[in-house]
Amino acid sequence: MKAVSGKHFCRLLEAHGWVLYRIASSHHIYGKQGNPSRISVPVHGNATLKIGLQRHLMKVSGIEESEL
Repeated sequence: MKAVSGKHFCRLLEAHGWVLYRIASSHHIYGKQGNPSRISVPVHGNATLKIGLQRHLMKVSGIEESEL
């Protein structure tokens, strides 16, 4: 699996219809109309997301590995 940064993952979320609700310190909180879950993406410059967290965020948001 390709590791991506928090910034890049935020762009992917926005392309899939997720909306930035707020920013709490270095975490960007996203939500989607009709979806009860919230997604918190840590954005620390260009640092890559940990693989486990990235896999979980992809599962919740519905982003496929091929879209990275």
